[in-house]
Amino acid sequence: MPSIIEYIDRLITVEIRNPGLPHSMIAPLYEAARGEGGGDPLTYKAARGLLDNVGAGDFVLINTGAGTGELIPNGENDGPVGAAVLARAIERGLHATPIFVCEPFHAGPIIASSEAAGVGIRSLDVAARNHVGGAVLTTPESADEVADWSEKLLDRLEPKAIVAIERLGPNAKGVIHGSTGFAPKPITDSSPLFEAAARRGIFSVGIGDAGNEIGFGRIYSDVRRIQDPWGHTCQCPCRDGMATVVPADVLIVAAVSNWGAYGIEAALSVLLKRTDLVHSPEQEERIMMRCLDAGGIEAVFCTQNFECDGISGESHMALVRLLRDMVRIYLGEQTSGPIH
Repeated sequence: MPSIIEYIDRLITVEIRNPGLPHSMIAPLYEAARGEGGGDPLTYKAARGLLDNVGAGDFVLINTGAGTGELIPNGENDGPVGAAVLARAIERGLHATPIFVCEPFHAGPIIASSEAAGVGIRSLDVAARNHVGGAVLTTPESADEVADWSEKLLDRLEPKAIVAIERLGPNAKGVIHGSTGFAPKPITDSSPLFEAAARRGIFSVGIGDAGNEIGFGRIYSDVRRIQDPWGHTCQCPCRDGMATVVPADVLIVAAVSNWGAYGIEAALSVLLKRTDLVHSPEQEERIMMRCLDAGGIEAVFCTQNFECDGISGESHMALVRLLRDMVRIYLGEQTSGPIH
């Protein structure tokens, strides 16, 4: 395993969070996920899994979209931006076709983000036939229809991988929660899609930053312990905590879910020896702005300021710059310079 990937994991798990929110949790959640997963850096496991399972012309499903209700009617910008970056890496690095899966009201910011990342959105038929760009599929509005819809989708596309990014999963009582234990409504439960994928042996990745996102079912008991009190005792009538029971083959813990996607992109770049695969700070700005303009909301303060998870857009750009330089320098010509 290339040593640089260890530091990619470290960078995307630097916590920058208001103490009024659950905080000082990313490091212990990361250590729990890494220990449960066998010890390798998490972005390496995800990137290696994608490389081993996905080939040219294959389909990869990307399930995203968090946030609902009066304050976040089109969803938040943590999720769609990272999903777009990952779609770009999948299309350009693996020559596969990314297919976004979301609820209807989340589609606008996801489409805008993807197009800003350079992954044009077409109909499923056009994307499937030509393997150019990607497509967006929306889940049924009735929860009772999701399981059957999921089976038919997997029958049709036969995807080689499925990724959830900032996509909330249910707890042991089947209730979906926000990070502080409230139960947002309405929201579609995507777990039947991941359960169907698991039965078929489809490689899966879950990316999140709290413990209520799909994938964290791998460390369910750890989330309940670490995210005290909301991990085990929520603020809704179910009283069973916000920790999700839905697992994935690889769990990525990041300080911001979007950063988890950037980490996978950087790890793929290293494994493929492609310095051009990591998106640029300028592209990060464009994707974030397009997502905001399309109605994606910064979810801490529920604004359309140039921020994500309460962190300035400039800081997100700076993190992308660091990842890009890490990959560039590691893959560059080996030299000690003229003075060393």
